Amino acid sequence: MDKVAVVILNWNGKKYLEKYLPSVLLHSNLSEVKIYVADNGSTDDSVSFLKTNFPTINIICIDANYGFAEGYNKALNKIEAKYFVLLNSDVEVTAQWLEPIIKKMDIDSTIAACMPKILSYHDKKMFEYAGAAGGFIDKLGYPFCRGRIINQIEEDLGQYNDEIDIFWATGACMFVRADLYKKAGGLDGDFFAHMEEIDLCWRFKNMGYRIVYNPHSVVYHVGGGTLPNNNPKKIYLNYRNNLFLLYKNLPTSKIVPTIFTRMVLDGLSALAYLSKFSFSFFWAVIKAHLDFYISIGHSRKKRQQNKLVFINYNHLEIYKKSIVYQFFINKLKTFDKLKF
Repeated sequence: MDKVAVVILNWNGKKYLEKYLPSVLLHSNLSEVKIYVADNGSTDDSVSFLKTNFPTINIICIDANYGFAEGYNKALNKIEAKYFVLLNSDVEVTAQWLEPIIKKMDIDSTIAACMPKILSYHDKKMFEYAGAAGGFIDKLGYPFCRGRIINQIEEDLGQYNDEIDIFWATGACMFVRADLYKKAGGLDGDFFAHMEEIDLCWRFKNMGYRIVYNPHSVVYHVGGGTLPNNNPKKIYLNYRNNLFLLYKNLPTSKIVPTIFTRMVLDGLSALAYLSKFSFSFFWAVIKAHLDFYISIGHSRKKRQQNKLVFINYNHLEIYKKSIVYQFFINKLKTFDKLKF
């Protein structure tokens, strides 16, 4: 068994592998590290390109595109390691990116998952949207980050160079204990993509483990490579999956009021799209809710199974107010202005 398995999930991403894989090979020189590319049913020539240009890379071929969540599950089921590092194909890593986090996890068994500082590849002084300096959620399940609230992204001025507990680690670069990943059931394949890492981290938290941000490791992320922000499918997945993770992980007393509030707010959001004649976005929100309600029976079974290992529902990393209200009404645009 290897100590560290760096696993890159690829789907038609030859251009990313060609550009960013060399940095992973160059800087992943920790002993007992293996680098894998799990190909998620690509239709381009990614696999042949890897075999020709990166013969030392371990390739796992998956027969179809199962999405981020189930694609990783299928790949990681074939790997034996102490730690998995889930790494997006559009990430440039830096020297010593593995060592600080692996060292920390080696000495602290309460840490289930950890993430580095995520900066923008295109503007390396700015934080990157999908993770920044650690993920949080508010009382209604809206995710945000240190370094990024709603669409406001901060410049990295060293203000988040402290190691802290966070609520979720980004799937763009997530270090996770392999045994706990499997004990928790891995990523939820029903999510397909988007917010599956928040769901996994929430399950870890409910199981009594910690999620940690370590600023001593730094990577640069392109972001938005598979589904851009203006894609109706991405909007559908974000709305639906947010409801999934709330239903699966909230304490029983909070499920009905939280889901009802989100139904109202999401309805208003859908009407806003309609008022702008964005019919595909309007339908994406409506369809997300319909599919969530249809699948409640299936989600209930997962929730009941999760409750067998959940021991803690109270987390300091859940913001007790509405991040949307704080951002738009109170004009609090940076993480340091929030009071937890």
